[in-house]
Amino acid sequence: MDETTRPQDPHSHSHGHSHGHSHGRADAAPGAPRGRRAWSRRRAWSRRRRITLLAVGVLAALLAWNTESVLTETAEASGGQIVRLPGGDIHVVQDGPPGAPTVVLLHGLAGSTTWWDPVMSALRDLHVVRVDLLGHGTSAKPADGYGIAEQAHRVGAVLDQLGVRRATVIGHSTGGTVATALAEQRRDLVAAIALIDTGPRVDAFLGDSFTGRLMSTPVVGELLWRLRTDSLIRDAASTAFTREVPTPDRMIADIRGMTYRSLTATQAASTAYVKERPVPDRLTRLDLPTLVIFGSLDRRWQPSSAQDYRRVPHARIEILHGVGHTPMYEAPDTTGALLHGFALETASR
Repeated sequence: MDETTRPQDPHSHSHGHSHGHSHGRADAAPGAPRGRRAWSRRRAWSRRRRITLLAVGVLAALLAWNTESVLTETAEASGGQIVRLPGGDIHVVQDGPPGAPTVVLLHGLAGSTTWWDPVMSALRDLHVVRVDLLGHGTSAKPADGYGIAEQAHRVGAVLDQLGVRRATVIGHSTGGTVATALAEQRRDLVAAIALIDTGPRVDAFLGDSFTGRLMSTPVVGELLWRLRTDSLIRDAASTAFTREVPTPDRMIADIRGMTYRSLTATQAASTAYVKERPVPDRLTRLDLPTLVIFGSLDRRWQPSSAQDYRRVPHARIEILHGVGHTPMYEAPDTTGALLHGFALETASR
């Protein structure tokens, strides 16, 4: 046996095996933790993805539920004097001598009988009927019935039940479209018509406040309505005023008491009515004594659009300088005097 090779073979083999084995461990050792870390990361990412999808699904379900719940909310009428009508009862307030000439006051979008309080002293010698339109104030708030022609028909039915045969009808903003529709339907009932900051045509609309626009955005609007606060309501209604005037708590409470459906459906109906035919064109056909009052600083309708009413026969236009969209609050004395004088002039017709 070769002396030089005999002791080295096992040693060499053992050394080689040992070297090879240790080299194998050196190669494998870093790989296993890297594999485990990658697997852990994939598992964590998958878990986060499942949680995110679950959260999105739950949020979507909650939003869908809220939207459906808000859109289907209804309410019954309440208040001192309720006129019972099919499809929704109406709250009314009557003031003044019953035998005096009758004046009917119709508020605007999101308004109520409260909006006329500042001018009531000027009308104290007249028989004044204030109406909460369907969906407003303390009148009923059903799921439907908010078309302008439907609102007008309902006002006519209210006056019939109250025994009113002839009246000067006064409408503010959207209430002006209802007054116009009532005159279209009931020439026997409407002796004269007065419109206060009622937009004559769709493209004269200046827009709502940012909050007001959000309120009419699907899903977002319903969510805001669910979470509405007094400050949010005041902000949404801010364009209704230009002069600094105290906003009564009752006014805010009336808006809070509306349903989202009654608000948005009335707004859409008013837009559709004016889009179908401009208000001055409708009044021209009626040939009625007409008074138009418009604030020179209206933030909802272009003040210059008041001149559209000049083409209406027998129309008298009064521009109130420095006044916004709601003259009853911003200039109650001037507005009240104009309405009182007009009502007396047209009472004998």
